Amino acid sequence: MSTAAHSAADEPVTPQPVSTPEDLRAALAMLAPEALTTFDAERAAALEQTREQVSAAPMRRFVGQWAVYVAVERHPAQAARLRALEARASTVGSVEEARAIASEIGRILDTACAEAGIERGQGVA
Repeated sequence: MSTAAHSAADEPVTPQPVSTPEDLRAALAMLAPEALTTFDAERAAALEQTREQVSAAPMRRFVGQWAVYVAVERHPAQAARLRALEARASTVGSVEEARAIASEIGRILDTACAEAGIERGQGVA
């Protein structure tokens, strides 16, 4: 789904937050409060890895992944479509259908990465 293909019904419900753990967490509290427990656990793990590795890479990956998640969730219809595609992928009946599903998921993630300011080649999404 390209940005041009978004309908008025799928306009973002909130602006894309700045990619900081605090701003992403605040957006999640509004958009997907059920994800906060996972967010907090992954944040703690990323902080520990950052300390152990003396590298900011684990936190950059964490922030990038959650920025993309928030970018998807900002568009309720798009988020629902992604969940439906993921569910369908587990029961796919043909290679052609699997390719079509993967292609559509890729377009959704490409759009979300662009909105989040994340390059997909950086180990995110």
